[in-house]
Order: sequence, then structure tokens, then C-alpha cells
Amino acid sequence: MFNPSVFRRLTIILLIALGLFILLTFEQYGISNDEEVQHIYGRLLLDFYTSGFTDQDAFHYRNLYLYGGFFDLVAAVLEKFVPIWIWDLRHLLSAAFGLSGIIASYKAARLLGNERSGFIVAVLLAITGAWTGAMFTHTKDVPFATCMVWALYYSMRLSRQLPTPSLGLCIKLGIAVGCALGLRIGGVFSVFYLLLAVLIGGWIAGPGFGEKWRYWLTSAWRLLPAGITAFALMALFWPWGVMSPDHPLQAAEAFSHFAFNMLTVMDGEVMKIGEVPREYLPSYLLVRLPEVFLLGLLAMLVIGLFHLREWRPKSRQFLPWLLVAVAALFPLVFILLDKPALYNGVRHFTFLIPPLAILSGLGLSMSWDALAKTPKLRWLGAGVVTALTLATTVTMVQLHPYEYIYYNRLAGSMPYAESHWEGDYWSSSLREAAEILEDKLPELQAVDKQAGDGLNHAPYKVAVCAESIQGDAYLDHRFQITSDWVSADFFISSTNMNCDKVLQGKIIGTVERMGAILAVVKDRRNLHPKYRFPRPAPH
Repeated sequence: MFNPSVFRRLTIILLIALGLFILLTFEQYGISNDEEVQHIYGRLLLDFYTSGFTDQDAFHYRNLYLYGGFFDLVAAVLEKFVPIWIWDLRHLLSAAFGLSGIIASYKAARLLGNERSGFIVAVLLAITGAWTGAMFTHTKDVPFATCMVWALYYSMRLSRQLPTPSLGLCIKLGIAVGCALGLRIGGVFSVFYLLLAVLIGGWIAGPGFGEKWRYWLTSAWRLLPAGITAFALMALFWPWGVMSPDHPLQAAEAFSHFAFNMLTVMDGEVMKIGEVPREYLPSYLLVRLPEVFLLGLLAMLVIGLFHLREWRPKSRQFLPWLLVAVAALFPLVFILLDKPALYNGVRHFTFLIPPLAILSGLGLSMSWDALAKTPKLRWLGAGVVTALTLATTVTMVQLHPYEYIYYNRLAGSMPYAESHWEGDYWSSSLREAAEILEDKLPELQAVDKQAGDGLNHAPYKVAVCAESIQGDAYLDHRFQITSDWVSADFFISSTNMNCDKVLQGKIIGTVERMGAILAVVKDRRNLHPKYRFPRPAPH
């Protein structure tokens, strides 16, 4: 249909468009729930280094020492030199990681397929709310996922060169793995994928054990620079992780059995995060990924089964394909077997989305080739894919700047999905809610003055069903965030998990997208004293 150069140009155009989108919109996203503590952690890590390693407050700050501080440390350094409000700066930096992740996914798909495959993968990620919408505010999850997909890409390239990969490629792999480990201990998955490639590559290298051992020993020696680079970067960004041999194990233990008093919801059923069913993550992937994304995965499954007998372990493409499949499927198997505490839908497993997109894009691209002898069916399929892509794009535009709350039609209408699945769990809509309150205040004060009820006073106390900074950062001097919710004059809250029902009051503003109410603003000043007390959120 098109030659490779056309698809390459289309990919470049798409990436430029995404870059412009980032530059034009990065200031429109609200602060996420744990962004303040993450940034404090980054500042404390910077203090650790600038103090000559004497200030070790970073390793006693909440449980943040269990995480690497790669992103937060970089943000803390940039804060001192870049004249952009720190929260907007963090969102710009995080979005840059997201764009980089799309580039890595494109390269990985092109490695296994062609330019058309790479372009399709880039489009899929661009219209996936759990990626493109999340990349501004998920400042831990998206950078980690980006490092993981770059590690996957370099592992795929390296697997073709085993047992004697080039030094340059080993260094690149070490940088990707080190940065992933410098964010989360989960970066060890990337090490596992590489070791799997080495083990299987050696096993199929020759008939005798001597040949296999030579393959494994040569691979280990040639991969040593990758290991040294990865360890050095992990130590730089996660110093606590290398202060004791058992620290990484402690972090892994903590995250595999991480649970606290918090609820989540799946298709209308509210549950404790430590009691989620095994199908929690697969169910969320099913409703969070665009329909065309799911169609590509189905196509890949059918094509894979159809050509299963044609796969040859010793073929040049076997190990790269194996790595992508394992990267997409192994975490899902791990979840099904280990059943850890989960919440916020797919957020903690955002790193699954790129390898799934790679498989989906390859599935769609290979389907076009497979239908070469049936042109009518081929063009019908292309029409369906195009229509689904355009429909999802329109939805993303309508949701802006809350693309990350996107659900496909399998979850029902958007209002239904937002009430039966996790919605604005980052409370990003509080930025707009705060703006509504500021805009409404002159009108409210005018009414108060005419009524002569003495309610015209400032600063007004505002209760926020989120972190205080998520309201305080956007409200001016006329307002004061209060922890004394009983005395609050106003209340702003997202509707996720019915947080907006905790305090009563007259609704004077809402943040809505596609008929779904994401946040509310309540006036509580005229409430009778007996209605001013908080109450548990209904479930």
C-alpha cells in the first residue's frame, strides 16, 4: 500500500505533533495525589549529595526510600535552573518520558516488523488514555514504563548479537536498566527478561553442553559492562538500595505484599485493595485499552496460533519475539499467581502497556499482509481499524485534559464507567474545581451582601478531599485550606470512590466531561450545624 519511507514520515509527523501537544498543554494538568511527597523526596536526595552524603533525611522520609529517585532527583535539580513552576515542570518532564516511551515502542515494533508496524504502535499509544493521558501526571509510573520499554528494545537488539554483543549496545542497555531500577525495584523484571534470552539462546546454540557453557560464559563476560552501568546508575538514583545487600530484597518484599486501609472498585464492586480478585488487572486492561488496541491483540493471538508450527527457535527473530511476549505476559502471570494488593486500575502496571502495544501493532500490521488475497476483507478491516481509531481520538479530545480517565465502550457509557470503575483517582480535576470556586466567589459575595446575612468574609475555609496542596496550589489569598472540615465554608472533591459525598453542601459547580461528573464544588456556609459533620463515603 505505502512504501516504508511513507510510514517513516508519518511516524515523524505524529511524534512532532505529540511534541507540540505536550508543549501547548503541559500547564493544564493538576497536581497528583502523591506528587508533593515524591518531589520532597527528590529534594532530600539532592540534599544528600550536596551535603557530602551527611544529610540522610531522604532515607527516613515516609516509605519513599523503598523507591528510586531518578525522576524526582532530576526534577529537583531542574527546579533550580528552569524558570517554570515546579509542578508544571514535573508534568513537562514526565510527558517527555512518555514521548520517549512511544519512540522506543516504535523502534521495537519496527525491529520485529517494518515501518508500518512501528507507525501503528505509535498511533496506538498516542490514543491510549492510560499512556498519553497519564504521561503528564503519573510521574513515577510513566517514566518507569519508559525505562522498561527502552530496556526491552535494547534487550531485543542484543539478543540477536549474543553471545558477543557490542560494547555500545551493552552500555545503552545498562543505562535503561539502571534508570528503571533507579525508579522501582520492579526494574528487576528487565534483568529477568535478558537472563531468559541468554539462557534460551545458550540452550539452542548447539547440541553439546560444552558449546552451551561457552555461549553462557561468553555472554556473561560481554554483558559485564551492562551490569556495571546499571548498578552505578541504580546506586546514584537509589542510594538506599545499595547501602545494604538486603535493601533491594526488603523493597521487593514490601511491594509484593504492600497493603493498607484503602478501597478500590471493579465494575461497581467495592473491595479492599488486599482482597482484589485475580482478574482485577486483566479486567482493567480490557476496559481501559482502546477497542482498536484490543482488536490488534486478538489479531496477534490468532496469527500467532496459526503460525505456531512455523516458529523455529534457532531463527534470527525467535529471541526478540520471545522477549516481547514475556514482557507482556509474565507480569500478568505473576499477578494471577501472587495476587498482591492492587488499586488505581492499571496504574502500577503501566509498564505493560508498551509491550502490549507492540504486540497489538504487529497484529494489525500482519493482518493486512495476511489478507492480501482477499482485498475486500482487507479494506473492510482497514476501515474498521480507522473508524475505531478516529472514534477513540474524538473521545480523547472530549476528555482533555483528563484523558487518563478514558474507558472503552466495554465499560459502558463514560458516566457509567466513571462510577463503576476507578475514575479521577489522581484528583487532577481539582485544578479546574478550584478555578470554578474562584470564579464563583464574586457572585456568591454579591448575593450575601444583598441578603445581609454576614457571610461575606475572607479568607474562606476550604476542605479538600485529597492532598491539601491539590487545592491550595490553585486557590488565591481569599481562600485557606483547612483540616477542620466541620468549619469549612466550601468543599472541593473529585467524585472518585464517592469522595464528594463525605461532606454535605450546596453544589455550586461541577467539572464534567462527556456527561461524567469528575469533581464538585460545594457551598457549606448556610448548612445547619448538625449537617456539617463528615460522614463515610457511600459504597
